[in-house]
Amino acid sequence: MASIQRTASSGSGSGSGSDVAIDERKRKRMLSNRESARRSRMRKQKQLEDLTDEVTRVQLSNRDLVQKINAKEQNYGAIESANNVLRAQHAELADRLRSLNSVLQMIEEMNGFSMDIPEIPDSMMNPWQLDRPFQPIMADMFLP
Repeated sequence: MASIQRTASSGSGSGSGSDVAIDERKRKRMLSNRESARRSRMRKQKQLEDLTDEVTRVQLSNRDLVQKINAKEQNYGAIESANNVLRAQHAELADRLRSLNSVLQMIEEMNGFSMDIPEIPDSMMNPWQLDRPFQPIMADMFLP
């Protein structure tokens, strides 16, 4: 609108042709700027949608990981509990074996004859130092 008023107010001088050309360039620039702004808004909207989708994907992945971690922690607790029971049973059996060996030694001393009293193997006393080859545990055997 300003360009129309400007053209009318400029009068009938020799510059009216150049004013029309200037007004036409301003109009084209204004349309170009509007189109550029529209494309920019569309790009920003697309980026926002992409980021929203990525947030959703990451939240789902995070939820899955938390569930897997919780399941592994429960499995670990159950295995740790069973391991503690086995350690207690091991200690009790080792004590019984020592007691039986001491009874056999007393019988041997009282009767005067020699018995073959087995020694407690080191693997019983040091269960982490096994005399058999180490077999690695496969990680996928614990997966559901």
